[in-house]
Amino acid sequence: MRFFWTLFWTFLLVEMLTYVVSSMSGVEVNFATGGIVSIIVTVLILIATTIIPKEPVQKH
Repeated sequence: MRFFWTLFWTFLLVEMLTYVVSSMSGVEVNFATGGIVSIIVTVLILIATTIIPKEPVQKH
């Protein structure tokens, strides 16, 4: 479920960003580009969550 929701929200946010940026630059919206970028960003997010340590930081 974690992977699905990560992909779902990343897809929505990247598509929204693609729409806004293309509207501001006067370019036609390309749905496929947003989909590909959202998959890449999802993979990067999932890799980052495995790299970040989950242990609490010890106070010095």
